[in-house]
Amino acid sequence: MTDTRQTETVDDATEAKAAKPEAAVAGEQPDPLAAAQREAADYKDRVLRTLAEMENLRRRTEREVADARTYGIAGFARDVLAVADNMHRALETIDPGLREQADPKLKALIEGVELTERELLKSLEKNGVRKFSPQGEKFDPNFHQAMYEVPTTDVPPGHVAQVIQAGYMIGERMLRPALVGVAKAAPKPASNDNPPAN
Repeated sequence: MTDTRQTETVDDATEAKAAKPEAAVAGEQPDPLAAAQREAADYKDRVLRTLAEMENLRRRTEREVADARTYGIAGFARDVLAVADNMHRALETIDPGLREQADPKLKALIEGVELTERELLKSLEKNGVRKFSPQGEKFDPNFHQAMYEVPTTDVPPGHVAQVIQAGYMIGERMLRPALVGVAKAAPKPASNDNPPAN
């Protein structure tokens, strides 16, 4: 019996020794080196996060500045497009035969208006505004505004049959859609295969 009690006492002592270090650790002062390492890791994490946020801010600012440079003139460009359209309409009203028969002063005026229109379009292109005329292209509601349908066999159905007003892009964005007439299948002539019943 003594052996059993001694074994139990030894087991209790071993358990007490195993529990003592935990109690001792709980009662002791924290390791200053470990605390400093944790604090340093926390500061390092904060610094890395701040650097990442600053890099994201820098990229976002660069993107916004580039967009402002490219698209900042959009309002002004829309206003100038009305002038370009009016000049184009004025030139289209002049009949080619009349142009040939016109006196030199009128010819000089017409050439001056044509030159002014070219310079205006050149200045718009220099600032990122491009004119496009989608004649014959497949109708795309992102770039074209349908005004009416044209029954025709010259252009496949669903394609642009007539351009009423050219469209303009600024950078990769739509400044003004082209006003177009969209082709639709021409009506088939009535066939005489089935004679009327009497």
